[in-house]
Amino acid sequence: MIAQNNVRSTNNDPVESSESYPITGGTNGAGTSRLFRQFGSLFSSPAPTTDPAGYVEFGSISDPVASSGRTLGTFAGVFCPVALSMFSALVFIRVGFIVGNAGLYVTLLQFIIAYVILLFTVSSVCAISTNGAVEGGVMISRTLGPEFGGSIGTLFFLANVVGCGLAISGCAEGIIQNFGPSDGTGSGSIPDGRWWRFLYCSSLNTLMLIVVLIGAEMFAKTSMMILGVVVICLLSTYVSFLTQGPMDVSIPHENSLVNFTTARYTGLQADTLWSNLHTNYTKDYTSNGNQVNFAVVFGVLFSGVTGIMAGANMSGELKNPSKSIPAGTLSAVLFTFLCYMALSVLIAATTTSTLLQNNFLFLGPINLWPTFVTIGILTATFSTGLSNLIGASRVMEALAKDRVFGPLMSFVVKGTYKNNPIAAVIASWVLVEAILLIGSLNTIAQINSVLFMLAYLATNLACLGIEITGAPNFRPTYKYFTWHTAFIGLLGTAIMMFVINSIYALSSIILCLLLVIALHLFSPASQGAQWGSISQALMFHQVRKYLLMLDSRKDHVKFWRPQMLLLVSSPRSCCPLIHFVNDMKKGGLYVIGHVKVGEFADNDSSNDPTIEEYTQWLSLVDHMKVKAFVELTLSRNVREGIQHLIRISGMGAMKPNTTILGFYDEEQSKDFFEHEDSPYKTSEFDGNGIKLFPYRKSGESKSLGVVDYVRIIDDVLRMRKNLCLCRHFHRLDKQMIARNNHIRYIDVWPVNIFEPKNEDPFDVVSQFMMQLACIINMLPVWKKLELRVFLCESETVSENSAAFERPAEHRLDQRLKLLRISASIHKIPEWSKDIDFAKHRNILKQFTGNSDSNQLMAEENINRSKLYMQRINQIIRDRSNATAVTFMYLPTPPATPSVDYKEKCHHYLDLLTELTFDLPPTILVHGIDAVTSTTL
Repeated sequence: MIAQNNVRSTNNDPVESSESYPITGGTNGAGTSRLFRQFGSLFSSPAPTTDPAGYVEFGSISDPVASSGRTLGTFAGVFCPVALSMFSALVFIRVGFIVGNAGLYVTLLQFIIAYVILLFTVSSVCAISTNGAVEGGVMISRTLGPEFGGSIGTLFFLANVVGCGLAISGCAEGIIQNFGPSDGTGSGSIPDGRWWRFLYCSSLNTLMLIVVLIGAEMFAKTSMMILGVVVICLLSTYVSFLTQGPMDVSIPHENSLVNFTTARYTGLQADTLWSNLHTNYTKDYTSNGNQVNFAVVFGVLFSGVTGIMAGANMSGELKNPSKSIPAGTLSAVLFTFLCYMALSVLIAATTTSTLLQNNFLFLGPINLWPTFVTIGILTATFSTGLSNLIGASRVMEALAKDRVFGPLMSFVVKGTYKNNPIAAVIASWVLVEAILLIGSLNTIAQINSVLFMLAYLATNLACLGIEITGAPNFRPTYKYFTWHTAFIGLLGTAIMMFVINSIYALSSIILCLLLVIALHLFSPASQGAQWGSISQALMFHQVRKYLLMLDSRKDHVKFWRPQMLLLVSSPRSCCPLIHFVNDMKKGGLYVIGHVKVGEFADNDSSNDPTIEEYTQWLSLVDHMKVKAFVELTLSRNVREGIQHLIRISGMGAMKPNTTILGFYDEEQSKDFFEHEDSPYKTSEFDGNGIKLFPYRKSGESKSLGVVDYVRIIDDVLRMRKNLCLCRHFHRLDKQMIARNNHIRYIDVWPVNIFEPKNEDPFDVVSQFMMQLACIINMLPVWKKLELRVFLCESETVSENSAAFERPAEHRLDQRLKLLRISASIHKIPEWSKDIDFAKHRNILKQFTGNSDSNQLMAEENINRSKLYMQRINQIIRDRSNATAVTFMYLPTPPATPSVDYKEKCHHYLDLLTELTFDLPPTILVHGIDAVTSTTL
């Protein structure tokens, strides 16, 4: 293995049979994955600022080196992009629609609700922005993890696409208002109609496409000038409200819901204000006469104020992001809020509801300088649409570069020229065209609001999760953030999503969940390790809490479950056993343990080799598709290492209660990673001429002696752990069991062959092996097999009386029923007829822990014992032709303080070898404590 050169020892190659072990042995910003690193778009409306590499940073804390190229302050870098994005198309073309339908009271309430949600979300954005160097998109993608982050990022990409469509629709409305039939001049007008509007929108979309392909970076630097133009146009509107007198304003040509041609603008009047205080919902003439209600109005309103992330996306150009982002964002939010509130009050006090409901673009005719309104509409909508198109393309490029959807989006990476994602821009343009087919700005606005709200919900969820888990590295300097602000923001966005449109909200959530499932199944697993995932932090928080609550002193046999420690030397040779133990754990703890023989010397500068090998073992667990933990240890010898693993594996009350070893024999090992017919075949662990997980080849000597192996068995039992020795598991083929009807049984032999007693089927060991067999028999592949229990009684036990035979069988049957174990009982007639147990009992006792003899064993007794074991083996083999797995009774090993302990160890293991010779996959079991209960 790779790490073996770091230890001063010989290789700990297995001493295993062909199947088993019997026993041996944060990245920084430059290294992280790219997804959403360049997503200035992930939360933005305005265009992201890209560095020379094409990335957009997110909330990174500046340092003397990193900030050398940063020139923007709070006003130019944060306030202007946020304010411009939050004005968008709403300020000139839909505030009148909102006031005219909802009334002033509800309008002010809706603005307050929207801005409260935004304020708490801004708090989360500021918390992340002031919490150290964070790259673009980390807030969502690398905080929530690849599955949730990738899916939310995808929905945010769609939100940018819809936002672009919304802005283009608003821009087209402004053009029609000034140059179409609605201008009332009757000359020089351009045609109007559904498809004419789609043509104008498509032309604007294509113009944006050209701008993005040629000069997107230049546009990103002009936000301050564009905002200045929009503010001047807005001031002209305020001045007009205060100075203009009553007049009639024409109704747009497209409004076919009314039969009058003009509506009244009154100027500042108390009666007008009074009439506009309450709701007066009517039909929307721009969406085929659909009825307007609270949800429709709020959806339109919220779509215009979704740009709170714009400043954070400029962090790569900010001199001091940690101060500029909170200050600039909050001031922009306050500024736009006051502008909208003032505009709403002035509209309610000067314009009749009839005009507001039937001409959404009335601000132009009533303005002292109508051209200013036209410039404001075109400037605000075109800049917003352009920035959303840029943003959508950058998100798509980031998704492609991180291979979130595998090779599906590889065309985007190939279609990048000079850091400009040409293919992503064109793909985004095509999707915007599809959105424009909807036609109605108000309908597009609702979809846009729901998608942005989902992104804001994820932002608050990310911060709430980090705060709840108490992550030590989450220490934002923004002092107004708490988990309460994140929770309120999350709750507000979730509720208002469904208020706007429950169908759109539910559809977006379902789409998000489908994306989560798809990314979980197909997204590269390495992304989770590169980004980190809030799910890991939340699970750690909960698991720690519940582990402390799980008290081993409260354990009860009713709720006992196997918690396995499988000791593996080389997984190459024991794949079927690893899989079988995974089946046998029944939802319990499963730990794969490995001992690496070596010495951790004080003067050795190399690292602990188990650290380097740990990731290889985790990859093995992934390849095997088992639910297991991995524990590795470095020790001077295998026996000592196993003692370490038994003691330290697990945590709290979740510690292994059963230790599983491979059998010690001379069978040739099989490499399941290379064998052609193996379901475990893989080349993942072969590279550069090095085979990971080496195993003992034919002719190689074992690194573990017989005596040490038997002592390990004794150690496990003395440490009060249940023990299983597994042999012949290289023959186990679950696929064949599923396909072949010839394999029909799981067998249990609850008799101590070394010292049979009448109590054997009812003692702790027998009940433990029946419990394990029952667990296996409950699983789908094994469920079709019949569980058989063999009742073996000697003449001395039955005392040659038929009267005693039936009660034993009856008692066993009753015991199985009480334990709810469905099994058939099979008596062995030749057991008492052909074998003289009385003659062999005293001899066999010498090889177990029950022996009191310290005398040397005669050769004749040894040979007789082997013949006895061969005869028992023959009886078992005769009944195992259709058996998948056999469970047998493991006698205790020889007692340590004896004269001929080493010789007894050899004979003990030889007899077990003879007993299990040529059987199906066999488990020798020894239980310590009761594991079954007759009550629920």
